[in-house]
Amino acid sequence: MTEKYIEKNLPKLGPEVSKIFDFAISKNASDVHFSLKSKPIIRVDGKLYSIESEKVLNLELLTNLVDSILTEDLKKRLQKEKQVDFSFSYADKVRFRVNIFYEKGTIAAALRMIPTKIRTIEDLGLPPILEKFATAAQGLFIVTGPTGHGKSTTLAAIVDYINKTRSDHIITLEDPIEYVFENNKSLIQQREVYNDASSFAEGLKSTLREDPNVVLVGEMRDPESISMALTVAETGHLVLATLHANNAAETVDRIIDVFPPHQQQQARFQLANVMLGVISQRLIPKQGGGRIAAAEIMVATTGVRNVIREAKTYQLFNIINTSMSDGMISIDRVLADLVSRGEIAIDDALVWAQDPKALKMSIY
Repeated sequence: MTEKYIEKNLPKLGPEVSKIFDFAISKNASDVHFSLKSKPIIRVDGKLYSIESEKVLNLELLTNLVDSILTEDLKKRLQKEKQVDFSFSYADKVRFRVNIFYEKGTIAAALRMIPTKIRTIEDLGLPPILEKFATAAQGLFIVTGPTGHGKSTTLAAIVDYINKTRSDHIITLEDPIEYVFENNKSLIQQREVYNDASSFAEGLKSTLREDPNVVLVGEMRDPESISMALTVAETGHLVLATLHANNAAETVDRIIDVFPPHQQQQARFQLANVMLGVISQRLIPKQGGGRIAAAEIMVATTGVRNVIREAKTYQLFNIINTSMSDGMISIDRVLADLVSRGEIAIDDALVWAQDPKALKMSIY
């Protein structure tokens, strides 16, 4: 999807919704929510706040706000499917990734705010080893973590690094398109599921005929897309993908468990052969405001590959903890370091720790 196509399909926003968006931008919010019998709500540094200057949304106000975000085509899809995902640029300030849905028979909306400027790996405070993964010619690199903890932003930073350092053909498959890239050294083509491809799996299958070097998969969400991602990585491409998982070990299990039992051994061998590494990240409230990234790193060393093949993923936690020389680091070690530097509070660290008791002991 090109920039021209996106701009051509912008919704005609009314002054009421523009005012809310401008307020959210001024507060550096990450999300905006519209819901019946509630004032518009924004999320700042992970916490929800009502916009007190706005009215409580009755059915008429809510409908008018949501209608101003939707194009006619999207309204038809919403009526048919009862939910719709899309994205759009707002006044060259931010992009919004939008989900409009029904709850208790009434329309509602959740809008994620995406900066138009793509931040670098260094800007995000992420480990420099991500640049090493970005230099790989082939294999699978996965970004995991909860919703709203920066997975797409990290992938965008990696693609941006490749775009600045390699002369490659990059194809992205997203639902919807979030960050919009401009060609630098690389040729980047962005495809949106529903508009440009019928599904992630079909889009991935098509990439094998489109001469890519790098393929970004917005989300591996079902057996078909995961199987195709493994195949694309196996056939000599660098695949970058996101997955919802809490840590590196769970990432491996989640991938294997989507396959029927009789295919799981084959999937283990495929994954072990193509895996480059996993970053499992959290955005933690920072002392003094804002959020800071805490990232667990697993590198696919020979030991990690053997553990995957032998279905002994319970050993990955210990491997990560004892392999700092290979570039690995556990989330608990990162959290302890952030607490010791005074960047995050101990209570916030304990929320995301894999072993809260051990974390406490290491700090005190």
